[in-house]
Amino acid sequence: MPPSEIDANAFHGFEQQGWERASDAYHRFFGGITAQTIEPLLDSVQEARPSPRRVAPAGSDAPSVTVLDIACGPGYVAAAAKNRGWSAIGIDFSEAMVTLARRVHSGIDFRVGDAEALAFPDGEFDRALMNFGILHLARPEAAVREAYRVLRAGGRFGFSMWAGLEESPAFRLVLRAVEEFGDPNAPLPPGPPFFRFSDPEECKRVLEASGFTNFSVARLPLTWRLPAPNDVFDAFYEGSARTGGLLRAQSPRALAAVRDAILRTAATYARGDHVEIPMPALVFSSSKP
Repeated sequence: MPPSEIDANAFHGFEQQGWERASDAYHRFFGGITAQTIEPLLDSVQEARPSPRRVAPAGSDAPSVTVLDIACGPGYVAAAAKNRGWSAIGIDFSEAMVTLARRVHSGIDFRVGDAEALAFPDGEFDRALMNFGILHLARPEAAVREAYRVLRAGGRFGFSMWAGLEESPAFRLVLRAVEEFGDPNAPLPPGPPFFRFSDPEECKRVLEASGFTNFSVARLPLTWRLPAPNDVFDAFYEGSARTGGLLRAQSPRALAAVRDAILRTAATYARGDHVEIPMPALVFSSSKP
């Protein structure tokens, strides 16, 4: 859908409200799969050097590497950055997510904040990172420009995104069930195409339009492990904003049929006492000159 046909404020509010209710379920169901991209994501920006004006940590002669975890969710990226000795701040527009991040990870500065209008000065950070946040933004180009603005010269920006629908069985089985048994055009605020940033060329175009250079991309063959087939439905219904909103917008009769279809397909991915579904992802990175 063209940006001119999207009510960005309505979609922003829809996503924000969705994550207020989905935070704990997201942590429970999606934490294991989304955490698999974190180390590759941090590695993708490793080459950035800390600014010499940073204050060195106590007992260290090296300047601290400053990191902004944008759309931080439960704070996984900020926590992993801290484990590397970096100095991290996490922001998310969902108060529930920020509360969860503070509960799960002590000693890290988590704040309520908007990826599309970051409350930080120009050139404040050595690295900016976003783990699967870009697909939930009403104005993703604005968020990329903001990431560029708050990075110092020579800083790096990295973000992750699911591979395209044709490579993503978990998303396919949910969306096909809705198409066959429900209403894929349920009255929800339309947003940018869900898999827009699964296209490396589109990512490169948006990044370069904001001034970034040295674009790179890596594909990660991830696997989503869940205890049972019914967890696939519960994960999307309870633990996601956009897909969950589509499911919750179905009529009771249609939702029951959609759920049955999801369970039947998810059962084909059973491996012993659990379910394994491929969910490949992409990690993109680029530099601010």
